[in-house]
Amino acid sequence: MDVITQRMTAVIDKPIVVFLIGMRINYFWKIRQWWPVAMAMPRMLKELAADKSSGFLSSEMWFGRTTLMVQYWDSFDALERYAKRRDQAHLPAWAEFNKNIGKSADVGIWHETYEIAPGSYECIYHNMPPFGLGKVGKLVEATNAYAGARGRLKRL
Repeated sequence: MDVITQRMTAVIDKPIVVFLIGMRINYFWKIRQWWPVAMAMPRMLKELAADKSSGFLSSEMWFGRTTLMVQYWDSFDALERYAKRRDQAHLPAWAEFNKNIGKSADVGIWHETYEIAPGSYECIYHNMPPFGLGKVGKLVEATNAYAGARGRLKRL
């Protein structure tokens, strides 16, 4: 991807959902416990990317003892619909986690969900390729009303 050298912000004119999800490896040496959990997400992402009608918009991921993935969805309903579908990867992975990990404490999983209305977020990207909300919304130069965080939050 090409790096955009201007200061940019993302403009999104409809509500979206930001979904944070991840896992925490509590005992590194218990690879048989945490490896299947780690490998479940790539299957889900591949499935979501192949289905343009799913409501899944984009994601970013970071790895470490605690992983973090930020996902962008067009609505909570779309996210929930995917999570509950028996014919897709999430529900079987969730059942497998509960069956194999349960309360063992070898690996933890977590998520947080945020509904974001237009004008209730702000972002800035400088010397970056399209990233985060910048891959979901329309990238515009951060000048004039968008020059400062207050303007990007529409609180002038």
